Amino acid sequence: MKFQLRCHLTYNMATDSTLIFNIAVCHHSAQRILQETLDISGARESEQYSLGELDNRYLRVNAPPGRLQLSYEATVELNPLEVEAENLPEVPPAQLPVEVLSYLYPSRYCESDRLMRFAQTEFGDLLPDYSRVTAICNWIYDNVAYLSGSTDAQTSAFNTATERAGVCRDFAHLGIAFCRALNIPARFVTGYAYGLKPPDFHAYFEAYVGSSWYLFDATRLVPPTGLIRIGTGRDAADVSFATMFGTVAMEDMVLAVDCLTPDEWPQFPENDAYTPAIKQ
Repeated sequence: MKFQLRCHLTYNMATDSTLIFNIAVCHHSAQRILQETLDISGARESEQYSLGELDNRYLRVNAPPGRLQLSYEATVELNPLEVEAENLPEVPPAQLPVEVLSYLYPSRYCESDRLMRFAQTEFGDLLPDYSRVTAICNWIYDNVAYLSGSTDAQTSAFNTATERAGVCRDFAHLGIAFCRALNIPARFVTGYAYGLKPPDFHAYFEAYVGSSWYLFDATRLVPPTGLIRIGTGRDAADVSFATMFGTVAMEDMVLAVDCLTPDEWPQFPENDAYTPAIKQ
């Protein structure tokens, strides 16, 4: 499947400011960048760089007081691998690859240590396989209200479990925290999402089961086969779409994702609970 995506951001700086963006589609085995452009106006200087083995792509922009405009466009070929999720066991810590171990630890927004007792009570008796992560997503979907504006940049998984309201970022953090509390490695993913209304950056998560990473999205707002990855990290602190240093105000954000090959778009059952297993 091929997708065309566009992102246009406008900011107003009251002082000299530095902004770090994570909006470019990353290089990943499940997707291929066919074409991309980046236009910046109002910046004093900018540089692009990548960090870590996950190849997250960042853009640092230094801007004087005034208006900054940033436009990113890309054509991406997406090749999600849908698999049978039955009999995909959890992997005990003793057998996990070393590079996966860091995703077992609590992090800034995913305080799995504070949610361990709750996670054990709710999910501890379930089969230790892919279905337990699905049960975690079902619990979040059933018990946490998706409510725009209900949280902010300080909201953590513990807050979401307490307040029972949040947005995609919060749903992902809570899923990650519950998984880690059960010794299931989990990590945060940001991306563009085909069919998301209104269009916005989307957040979901991956859990490590059956010796591979699998996508999970407790919001059920879009099919996982339409998720185009931007960045991957321990939580939102690693891959926020914009981090600002200075007195900065966002004026406008416009996103769009179009499918260029609609005939290839899979038809899913009209069932909110249907979430195909996607291996990445």
